This record gives sequence, C-alpha cells and structure tokens, in this order.
Amino acid sequence: MYKTPAEAANFVRELREKLGEVKKAEVVVCPPFVALYSVARELGGSIIGLGAQNMYCEDEGAYTGEVAPPMLKEIGCSYVILGHSERRQYFGESNQLINRKVRASLKAELTPIVCVGEILEERKNGITDQIIEKQLGGSLAGFSPLELSRIIVAYEPVWAIGTGLTAEAKDAQQVNGLIRSFLVQNAGPEIAQKIRVLYGGSVKPDNIAGLMAQPDVDGALVGGASLKVNAFSEIVWNCY
Repeated sequence: MYKTPAEAANFVRELREKLGEVKKAEVVVCPPFVALYSVARELGGSIIGLGAQNMYCEDEGAYTGEVAPPMLKEIGCSYVILGHSERRQYFGESNQLINRKVRASLKAELTPIVCVGEILEERKNGITDQIIEKQLGGSLAGFSPLELSRIIVAYEPVWAIGTGLTAEAKDAQQVNGLIRSFLVQNAGPEIAQKIRVLYGGSVKPDNIAGLMAQPDVDGALVGGASLKVNAFSEIVWNCY
C-alpha cells in the first residue's frame, strides 16, 4: 500500500528509462488499485506488464469495496497477485477462497501469481513442507494441466518479508523444488518445467543473482526493493 496515482506514474516513467528495452527478463509492476489507470497510461507501448495486487472472484455483484476480474482486464492488467501472505494473515483469506479467485482470473484471461509461504514458527517446527503442500493443494485443487500451465507460483516465506531476513539460496531452492514436484505430479513433467516458480522475500540487488542461479527459481516477486527505481532496475539487470 504505497504510492499515490501520481507517484506511481512517475515511478514507472523513470523505470522505463532505467530498463530501456530489456530483452531477457519479463518485468511486471503491480501498483495499488487506484494507481492502475495512471500506470497503464504510462506503460502504453512498453515492455513492462501491468498487474493488480488482488481481486475478488465474481464478475460483478453486491460486494462493496471489492474489484472484479473484468474491471482489471479492461484497465489493462494482464496479471494479478493472489493469496499473498498479507491477504492470508490480515484479511483471513483461505486456500478455498484463493482457489475461487484463481479460477476467476483464468476465466478473465488474467495470469494469476499464486503465493504460498510459511511463518517463522512453522519453519522452526520443521513443518515448512507440510504447510506449502497444504497451501498448494487447496489453492490449486481441481485445475487441469492446461489450466495450471497458465499459472505462476511464488514462494514467499512470511518470515523473510520486510524483515531484512532472506532465505538462503539453497533454502529457496529447496521449497521451490518442492513446488516444482507438486506441479510435476499435477500437471506432468513437461508442463511443470514451463511453469514459472518465483521467490519473494527481501529480494535485493545483491542477492538476486544467487537466487536466480538455482534451478527452480525462475524469477522474483520483489517487495520493498520494488519501491525504489534504482534498486528495482538493478534487480532486473542482475537477473541474468
């Protein structure tokens, strides 16, 4: 929940200049709802994609305060983040609700970035794998291999978000590898290898290269560092 519409527009204007015509990385920005229109105007003709931070699972109706998938599509969004840990933690979003949102996003031809991750206590108790598998199993239940091929998954350890703590590259790979195994079981090996699995959690310019060197880390879901043009552009250029 950062940046007014004007601030967000200025940000992406600067970002376009910093990135130039970057070829080897796909870049997407996901500003708050009220900034989507101003950012979409600034991104016209750009290689940078636009996504939303959330949405509801119905096309319309008496859901005051919510935003529908067709609204996002019409304003220029191609992506939407679903199941972010803050949505789960502060707003009580369940795996079942996230599942409905994923289905609605695919119906609207939006690419969902589905987030999973454990809290510090769960990691200390050695149940990270169980938590991730439960979140994946619930959030992605009932989807065909073809539908799964249209989904992006992001591992974001809750204990590493905004804390300055970062999962070691080997820890990120361990969980991202687990996610890949889940996708192999549910979509088949060929499709699973094509599904992008991201890592998010205190990603910075100085740790992105080590993370990206891991076989099952295909990209990053960048948090605090994405609020600074220089840091975010460095992360993009350091991805390869």
